Amino acid sequence: MTDWREIYETDCALPPGRRLDDLVAELAAALGDPDPEVRDGYPYAVLAAWIRRGVIDGERCLALGDLMAERFTDPRIEARTFAPLVLEMIVSQGSLRPEWLDAFAAWYRSEADLRGCDDTLGWLHAVAHGADLLATCGVRPDIDPEPLLALAAERLLTPTDYLFAQREDDRLAKAVARILTRTDLTAERSTAWLSPIGAAFAALERGPMPVWVSNTARALRALYLLADLGVSAERGGHPVPLAHGDAVKARVAEVLRPVLP
Repeated sequence: MTDWREIYETDCALPPGRRLDDLVAELAAALGDPDPEVRDGYPYAVLAAWIRRGVIDGERCLALGDLMAERFTDPRIEARTFAPLVLEMIVSQGSLRPEWLDAFAAWYRSEADLRGCDDTLGWLHAVAHGADLLATCGVRPDIDPEPLLALAAERLLTPTDYLFAQREDDRLAKAVARILTRTDLTAERSTAWLSPIGAAFAALERGPMPVWVSNTARALRALYLLADLGVSAERGGHPVPLAHGDAVKARVAEVLRPVLP
């Protein structure tokens, strides 16, 4: 087995005498490993560096992206939820096939295992990891943002018994806010995706708040804050204003009214 820690500690230098294709295949397997020390450890860091630096480029990136898209239907939750992280690395460097986005959307709207972290498997984080890919795709000028905004609403509206406990609401709100920085969006297009949420909230009956309502309400509160202050792609980065921040805040406030105390 490759010593990925040793590679990481040598500034992720390509080890001499090794075929890059073999190393990429090993990394791809590691990113679906049930051992969190493997899946979320040194292989992850090396893969990110090699994609960012162009060590893995061209056809290799496309092949890796195809493999990750296939993993959205993998029976292993840890394989499904780390696939969007790898795709996000690839899309960030410019590669994207439409079928990747189709596979992601089908998975993201329907994934039932939303646990943030498992005692044995470690981080799973389907909603948060998917949100990262959603944002990276949504800021690309060659992608229509409206289906991605609608996908975010679908994810929030899907009934679940899992209460977002690991900042999934913040991650999804940030993804939506980043998409809403696009200057080609009108005020109407920036807020239309909220209508299904508004209708669902308005139809709620009196009684205990369902888990999905709590998740959605907290995500929208986070979005309101980002619409007011702006959003940065990186932690500590310069905040970018939403294209129609005031319209988004007004519509979010209206949608939230039925679930406010």
